[in-house]
Amino acid sequence: MDYKYIQQLLERYWRCETSLEEEAILRSFFAQDNVPAELKRYQPLFHYQSAEVKADVLGEDFDEKVMQKINRQKTVKARVIRLPERLRPLYKAAAVVAIFVALGTALQVPYEEHSASQENATGIQKGSSVAISGDSASVDTLQHSSITPDAAPAVILKE
Repeated sequence: MDYKYIQQLLERYWRCETSLEEEAILRSFFAQDNVPAELKRYQPLFHYQSAEVKADVLGEDFDEKVMQKINRQKTVKARVIRLPERLRPLYKAAAVVAIFVALGTALQVPYEEHSASQENATGIQKGSSVAISGDSASVDTLQHSSITPDAAPAVILKE
């Protein structure tokens, strides 16, 4: 038997050029038991399509179940919210802020100790006077002037 029409329909089907009526012809053809061997490999595809349509049907009582759930009225109870329950989010926020402040303070301590040890190692302190630190320039200035070192006013330079 010649199945050229079915093969032409299949070629158009793979190119997505078939109409709904032509696809129905293919489904009915492959629903038969006596399909030729060369077309047997396409039979599960069209059988699946026809079986899938039947499986997608909802039950008879589906609409009734949906309408029962929609029409069921729920009782709404007023709930009293006390002051501690209202302030609970603020307590949580305050705790988070306190943790960040504590961690920030704790992290600054090692840096302060490190900078203080560097100052002691170099001998330079913040806010110290140039004249008091024993700098040779201040000693030379005092020697060239008529001012005695005991009577010299202390000059403090701030950084």
